[in-house]
Amino acid sequence: MRIGIVCPYSWDVPGGVQFHIRDLAEYFIRLGHEVSVLAPADDDTPLPPYVVSAGRAVPVPYNGSVARLNFGFLSAARVRRWLHEGAFDVIHIHEPTSPSLGLLTCWAAQGPIVATFHTSNPRSRAMIAAYSILQAALEKISARIAVSEYARRTLVEHLGGDAVVIPNGVDVDFFAKAEPKAEWQSDEARSSVDGGGGRRAGGTIGFIGRIDEPRKGLPVLMKALPKILAARPQTRLLVAGRGDEEEAVETLPAELRSRVEFLGMISDEDKARFLRSVDLYVAPNTGGESFGIILVEAMSAGSPVLASDLDAFAQVLDRGAAGELFPNEDADALADAAVRLLADPERRAELRERGSAHVRRFDWSTVGADILSVYETVTAGAAAVAEDERTTGLWGRLGLARD
Repeated sequence: MRIGIVCPYSWDVPGGVQFHIRDLAEYFIRLGHEVSVLAPADDDTPLPPYVVSAGRAVPVPYNGSVARLNFGFLSAARVRRWLHEGAFDVIHIHEPTSPSLGLLTCWAAQGPIVATFHTSNPRSRAMIAAYSILQAALEKISARIAVSEYARRTLVEHLGGDAVVIPNGVDVDFFAKAEPKAEWQSDEARSSVDGGGGRRAGGTIGFIGRIDEPRKGLPVLMKALPKILAARPQTRLLVAGRGDEEEAVETLPAELRSRVEFLGMISDEDKARFLRSVDLYVAPNTGGESFGIILVEAMSAGSPVLASDLDAFAQVLDRGAAGELFPNEDADALADAAVRLLADPERRAELRERGSAHVRRFDWSTVGADILSVYETVTAGAAAVAEDERTTGLWGRLGLARD
């Protein structure tokens, strides 16, 4: 099958949608399909052979963050050229309502179109106002996918229609087989002896996310840290992600700042090792999440998870069975839960076991097969319609009616 996938956000700026598209494309390539991904990218960005650049993107505020999008006459011309050269059996557009390549592709494409909706946000006046502009493009979509029930709900409330829920995918074994990194492990983990509840006890807490994006929740974790360190003075917080490190710790007492270690941006391989190394992964995100791919990655790596009780996170964590939840933006509750979990190796082992079993439903072997099934359905439907139109047209030209 010739598959064209459209990425709305800049390929050179890491993000969950880009990672999902990358992994989906590589999964289909391994199965023997021909895949081309159209994505915004700066001219000097190194691209995989299956990615076609649609040109430089510009930063635009979107869903509580800043997305780098690509839109305009030049982009539209590149979309048309990509469609013509690709001659795709199916086109898969991600975030077709964002002012980027997906919307341009919807307007220009012919044939079967599958759209995936990633965003979960409150009912938006802007989205409602834009509906008349979006309607003509959205009516061309053959099948809709939402990455979670909350993304599906956003779609229904804003635009009408419905979607099948297929979650984001993860290569579970990639994370499960990663080697822990000794320098990121606690003394207790390295020696396989937990520190218990003693005053000298510690542990390693992990956080991955953009430091300067408030909705990722690092300020909430920083607010909780003094209480955690009061109970477990040897605890370390490891932070991976880009942003202003000095600003991130400015609310901490100076004597506690040495307990926070910033790793900057890390590779996929190091992310897997990071998640295999920490005693507890904390996701203190405050909103704007439709899924929670980092939770799936952490469970895949066998890391016990403590997350804010966002609806999307609760769904990913099986309502608290595969990871613990704390009230959103409640730093005291986060601290209490972290201290309790760091002092309880049996509970952490239980969360590892439950998470490792639960996460298999998010493996690409399941998710990719579900998406491929959608492709096959829409292409079969398009072929049937084309055949019907061909036959009907033939009978019409002969001046005969069909029974």
